[in-house]
Amino acid sequence: MNLRKLPPAGTCELSPSILSADFANLASEIAQVTQAGAKMVHLDVMDGHFVPNITLGPVVVKWIRKCTDAFLDTHLMISEPERYAEAFIKAGADLITFHIETVRQPEEFVKTLRGLGAQVGITLNPATEVGTIEKVAPLCDMVLVMTVNPGFGAQAFMEDAAQKCRRVREVVGPNVRIEVDGGIYADTIVKARDYGADTFVAGNAIFGQPDRAAAMNALLTAVRKGKS
Repeated sequence: MNLRKLPPAGTCELSPSILSADFANLASEIAQVTQAGAKMVHLDVMDGHFVPNITLGPVVVKWIRKCTDAFLDTHLMISEPERYAEAFIKAGADLITFHIETVRQPEEFVKTLRGLGAQVGITLNPATEVGTIEKVAPLCDMVLVMTVNPGFGAQAFMEDAAQKCRRVREVVGPNVRIEVDGGIYADTIVKARDYGADTFVAGNAIFGQPDRAAAMNALLTAVRKGKS
């Protein structure tokens, strides 16, 4: 049973995505962002089938877990999450986010994930309507709104996708976190915040910079003080 929990909804949090990190020095990369204040780390799991890229599996998560106590925000961009979720949870994933398109009975899958000790998120792709998650989203701890088409990092922010956060907030109420992922930089993070997001996945904006602490501070300063 994993004991780490998401921060309460409403507080602005960064979830640095290791997709943009140096995998040859992953423990150091993660240490840099957690020492700079990151409470969670975003793990992009891709299978080369549901999305056109292949990244990491449970074995990598197991070793990440050994090097950090951070909350592991694990995004399964895979075709059969029911088949593999337990292995990721046993490896140390704290939250499992899955795509509504990949599960036939999402409400039951949420119960299964909770029974395995994980917190749960549901994901909206840019082309997916909010209505498809209206029943399951209130049962989750977080809704992930993709602001790029999933598969690769360093894509441009899709503002029309971010606007879905407004409707998502109406659906889930104040106690569920809303996360955005894709094209998050100092300017776009403010737009995402204004649409209702409180959790921000950033990859290149953090790991693509020489000073990760300064990069995180710039993002947090923007989201806490900026006006779009």
